Amino acid sequence: MRLFVLLIAISLVCLGLQFEPMLSLAEWHRQLILNGQWWRILSGNFTHTNFAHFGMNLAALWVISFIFKPSVKTLLLVLSVLSLAVGLLNFLSDMTSYVGLSGVLHGLFASFALREALDGRKSSWLLIIGVIAKVAWELTMGASQSTSELINARIAVESHLFGVISGLLFAVTTHYAPQLKALKAPHR
Repeated sequence: MRLFVLLIAISLVCLGLQFEPMLSLAEWHRQLILNGQWWRILSGNFTHTNFAHFGMNLAALWVISFIFKPSVKTLLLVLSVLSLAVGLLNFLSDMTSYVGLSGVLHGLFASFALREALDGRKSSWLLIIGVIAKVAWELTMGASQSTSELINARIAVESHLFGVISGLLFAVTTHYAPQLKALKAPHR
């Protein structure tokens, strides 16, 4: 029930950012961030080009949440970390502006799947291979033209890559951090 409430809240935030003047104040914009509007690093992930883009991204968030069933705390943490990571890593691309949750969604999927795999669910390795293959395809062959037309924008495949890399690193870090801490603890 709490996860459902969180997903409703995230959906409402994204909906609120669809309308002007909020959209113009929230989109990821390289020059405006460099001029001090740092909140755009996070908020740009929650804005969208149109309602088709909004609907696709929010549907994916809901599906990912119901497949992996993260706790509210886990979803908020991973969503926050990946939003920051994708927002910052976008500076490594030549993008001047960016909107959409898809980079973060790729990261959520990769992170949750890898965490399951590291916890012993062997079939989750197929999910990891699948998301990596999807992004590799997009980077080499190009993104879906029909999706690009639907959202009325170029698909930022770089953000998908940044999301997957960040999600995988987050899963590895959070999985092995307790074990590393135990190794460093003084023995009595």
